[in-house]
Amino acid sequence: MPFAEHDGTSIYYETDGSSKHDTVAFVGDVAYGAWQWGWQHAAIAGPFESLVWDHRGTGESDAPDGPSSVAEMAGDLDAVLADHGVRKAHLVGAGLGGMVALHYAKEFSRAKTLTLIGTAANGSSLAPDVRDRLLAEKTPDALHESLRPAVSEAAFAAGLEDVVEWRLADDASLSAQRAQFAALEAFDVSDELYEITTPATVCHGTDDRVIPVEAGKELADGLPRGELVTFEDAPHLVHVEHSKAVNDTLLDFLARHADETFD
Repeated sequence: MPFAEHDGTSIYYETDGSSKHDTVAFVGDVAYGAWQWGWQHAAIAGPFESLVWDHRGTGESDAPDGPSSVAEMAGDLDAVLADHGVRKAHLVGAGLGGMVALHYAKEFSRAKTLTLIGTAANGSSLAPDVRDRLLAEKTPDALHESLRPAVSEAAFAAGLEDVVEWRLADDASLSAQRAQFAALEAFDVSDELYEITTPATVCHGTDDRVIPVEAGKELADGLPRGELVTFEDAPHLVHVEHSKAVNDTLLDFLARHADETFD
């Protein structure tokens, strides 16, 4: 099991597919474990190498005490990519993970493209009452209820038993969730988007009740090489509930930039 070290914190990651191909690194949303990418990495591994890692406080990674920051998490990502010997990577981030990818593209040199799912340029796009509903003790009932803002009503009513089991195994503890939400809410690159010239596609559900679609539109408009793809009536976890459409968009975008090189 590979681990990368960053400032005394061990960060777990795993890969699938051939390292001879471009690497696609998945950057997770706040609180959720690697299960959230189960609908993507199998589709990616083959034409690309898939890399999934656990945020600090999540899954197999260390959980240091105290608050966290997007900058710190971007440093974790760079440690993972360096440990695996990746020179350039396509970054796919959801929610908080999209913010980490944005910061990474601005401050580090390995980002080849950005796919930003349910992401905003400013943490204030997340309403405090939504944050409180997403926070959850690691019990089945609490984890199920906390999915309500992030999924469609139909999915929530179906029970989501498998997702709850995966969350029990892999999600962040409540204290680590709070640290990650603090990082998300403190993030703001609204006035610096012009500096992020990495090719980017912004994927957003029109029924996202966690990060409103308007925030995604503003993000795509502000990025010099940004493009927006919306998914009608899709919730925040659009890459879970509308995985085929999101995967088609992702693979098309990656194929267009797989051979593109940057200084």
